Amino acid sequence: MSPIRLVFDMETRDPDDVLTLCMIATRPGLRLAAVTVNPGTPAQLGVVRTVLARLGSEVPVGARNTRAENDAVSPFHRTWLGHTPLAEPDAVAHELLAHALTPDAVLLTTAPLHNLRLLLRNHPETAVGSWVAQGGFAGDNLVAPADRLPKFAGLTTTESFNFGHDVKGAFAALTSDRVHSRRLVSKNITHGVAWDRTFHERVLSIEEPAPGVRLAAEAMELYLREHPDGKLLHDPLAAAAVLKPTAFTWAEVEVYREQGRWGARPAEGTGTLITVSVDAPRALAALFEPQRSTPLRDGETR
Repeated sequence: MSPIRLVFDMETRDPDDVLTLCMIATRPGLRLAAVTVNPGTPAQLGVVRTVLARLGSEVPVGARNTRAENDAVSPFHRTWLGHTPLAEPDAVAHELLAHALTPDAVLLTTAPLHNLRLLLRNHPETAVGSWVAQGGFAGDNLVAPADRLPKFAGLTTTESFNFGHDVKGAFAALTSDRVHSRRLVSKNITHGVAWDRTFHERVLSIEEPAPGVRLAAEAMELYLREHPDGKLLHDPLAAAAVLKPTAFTWAEVEVYREQGRWGARPAEGTGTLITVSVDAPRALAALFEPQRSTPLRDGETR
């Protein structure tokens, strides 16, 4: 089977996106074709290029706005990587997306949707065959009682950072007939899976991990010293949905926004699927493990 051609749109205000970049850059079964950064400051691009260089990965990197007011880099990245050199993009983000998004490609977004909005506005000839996004929310109207997280009990709407920080972009992507397939890995799922110390030990026990998994584990060793409760795996779960969509349960929905909060209601013919449950060990095994074994599920290999 040919590897999945993947285009990744990311940011760096949180460790999640860069952890995801580590894992997808060297994951067997994926071929990273391009990375676009939001907003794309020289400091952000320096972090992205440093990580790619450490992994021996050479892919074009695009930026939306290199002159944004702040550097948009989480302090954690400097704790881990040191002060990375400033860098310039290879292209404007939406132009790079238009070039990289071939009909068989998957667009993975883990940032506010400015770059996708600008692609749809400026490149009417470009279609997105498959879009997987970290964003949105499935509430009690969609999620079975056994799969609900206590923190979202009783809710049908809540805030969603990636959608809420470019509302126009979110609705453009959710309604455009040039986005042919939409899969949303939603907040009710991503807030239930963490890279904690127990999971970290399992990652360290993987035989012959991909270079990106080793680099992500290096980062998380530092992170866990300061945050022993671990890191919620928002964006890595979205990447796992590219590799193993069957590890998730999906519902076809219409996404809506009400008083600044996002929700979803059952609907047919929208082409928009949202996660309502996940087999977390199976999803994470698809992202972290060599294909021949999956010891991340206690007591089981595959």
